[in-house]
This record gives sequence, structure tokens and C-alpha cells, in this order.
Amino acid sequence: MEWSVSTRKRTSLRVLFVDDESSIAELMRDELPRMGHLATICQSPGSAIEAAGKNVFDAAIVDLRMPGGSGWDVIDFLREHSPETACVISTGHGDRDAAIRAIRMGAYDFLPKPVSLFEISNVLDRIAEKKALQNRAIALETRLQRAEGRSDLVGSSAPMQRVQKLIDRIAPTDSAVLILGETGTGKEMVARRIHDQSDRRNEPFVAVNCGAIPENLVESELFGHRRGAFTGADSNRTGLFEVANGGTLFLDEFGELDRAMQVKLLRFLESGEIRRVGDNEPAHVDVRIVCATNRELQQMVQRGQFREDLYFRINTFEIYLPPLRERLEDIPSLALHLIARHLKRDSVPETILPPETIRLLQAHSWPGNIR
Repeated sequence: MEWSVSTRKRTSLRVLFVDDESSIAELMRDELPRMGHLATICQSPGSAIEAAGKNVFDAAIVDLRMPGGSGWDVIDFLREHSPETACVISTGHGDRDAAIRAIRMGAYDFLPKPVSLFEISNVLDRIAEKKALQNRAIALETRLQRAEGRSDLVGSSAPMQRVQKLIDRIAPTDSAVLILGETGTGKEMVARRIHDQSDRRNEPFVAVNCGAIPENLVESELFGHRRGAFTGADSNRTGLFEVANGGTLFLDEFGELDRAMQVKLLRFLESGEIRRVGDNEPAHVDVRIVCATNRELQQMVQRGQFREDLYFRINTFEIYLPPLRERLEDIPSLALHLIARHLKRDSVPETILPPETIRLLQAHSWPGNIR
């Protein structure tokens, strides 16, 4: 095996490497982490199948011929139990028939021995890029599903100018952000504006309402799960943390998370690692966290309902969004914006709203705010 490999930054994958040759196994035990990946090294089909039964892998590099079994057994197991794992066949006994069989079985690639570290690095880079594109597609689908009925951040009042100045200051950083405000004040739009003005703008923005997920499914939704982790887990699931990898995860109403989930969120903020439900191996993800709530978190901390260490960790920057009744001067521009959107136009003339209509709108208390 040749020793040349680039050390540029990569997306981290969970890699199962299977080869009975001790020298190769030990080499990859060192080299895969140097490439930025989490490695599980096995030297027999049985131990590989056991590892695959306990963990979820993004990629598997499998030697075909080993004492005590065949690499095909590992591939068969992965196809049945972890179809999203990209399988790469590697063998010194490979021929055209083996390559054809590998492709027919859905293998991602076929690498004849001797395999260079560069070839392994390259194929893992391609798998990582494919995974990133899949995550972006999921994020885009989520974004499109949430787009209808969404209000843009509109308003030039003094409170909204302060909000925009905070966004301008916060967005270039990579710190966690806490957005406070009543329901309907536009917390998700502020989170999206932070994302769009950050260096992560071309990566996924994933929004989730923590209060809308059944308590017993929150962990699976956020972190994912492996097949068989619980009743009804018929297949592996990618969690929203992994979908948002490289981008921003917006946790709306995160004050609804129970204490157990608060601990898991704190662990991620401290380590950058998550663990799928039923998985033994952690995975590193690069995600900026933006949280929002309409609850009084400080009071919840004092009552023991919310972890103080998590509160301070997530509250690196705080943005307060005022209710509509505290920025009545924004109502005309908001009304014009909503009319234009309803008519599917870029803008409408200000004269479309008579002064008496504006006065009536400004006299209303707007308990639901902009929603």
C-alpha cells in the first residue's frame, strides 16, 4: 500500500474497514483518522458483521477473501441492514467478474489491490460529497415545505433596526445564538437572516419546532437512529444534526426539550459530536446552533426546569424580538408587504392603504403578532 495522501480538511465519515492483513489493518487504524474519519477496523467477516449490527457506517471498505468467511457476507449484511452505507470492494484476487458482481450488488466502487492511500482518500471524499449533496437535498425539501406562509423580516422601526444591527454583528461569528420573543414575532426569519449573512450561507439551513415533536421521538428526529433501535425503527434514519452538517440548525421552541435532551444538546455544544439512537459510535458534525423560545428561560433555570450550564452555553448572543404592538410604525410596511405577496407582486403602491385603514390596523393589539 502506497503512503501518499493529502491532508486537506474533509467531511468526517464513519468508516468500517475490513481486511485480514494485520499490517494493512494497523496502517488504516492510523491513516483513516488522519484523513478526518472515524474508523472501525475489523480483520474478519464475523467481527465486521458484528460491528455493523451495532453501529451505522457511512462507508465500508471490504476485502473480499479472508480466512473464515467472505467479504461478500459483509456486503450482503450491509445491503440488508444498512442500505445507505456506501460499500467499496477491495481485493488482491479481484477480476472482471468480481468487479461486475460488486457493481450489480450495489457497491459504490471497486479498488483492486494494491490500493494506495490516495485512492482510499479519493473514494471517501467522493462518498462524503455525495452524502453532503443528499443532506442538502433533504434540507432544501424541508425549506420549500416551510416556505409557504412565511413572512420576511420587514420593518424600519427603532426596535427592528437594533435587531438588524445585532444580526450584522452576530452572523459572521460561529457562536450559538438565542432568539427570544412571543409567538409569531418572526424568530425563524431572524435565524434564517443570520444564516444567510454567514459564511455558511451555501450550506443547509434546517429548522425544527421542538415543541411539535412527540417527546419519545425528539432524540431520533434530531440525532437519527439505527435500524432496530426501538419498536418501529425499521430502517436507519439520518437525524437533523447530520442533515444540517456544514450549515445551521434552528431549534425553535427549544425550551420544550426535557432534561435528558438538554444534556445531549449540551454534550454536542461541548464536543461537536452526536450519537444516533442505538449506535455505539459518535459522529462529528459541523453545525451552528440557533435556538428560539417564547418562554422565560431564566425563570425556568431558577425553578430547576432548565439546565443553567446549557442556558449559558446557548446564550453566547441574545436577540430579543419585540411584539408587533411595540413597533406599530412597522404595520404599514408589513401590510403592504403581505398584500404584495398575496398578489404575487414585487410591490404595491402605498396609496392602496387609506390612512383610516392604517389607523385601524395600528389600533389593534395583534396578539398573534405577524403570524
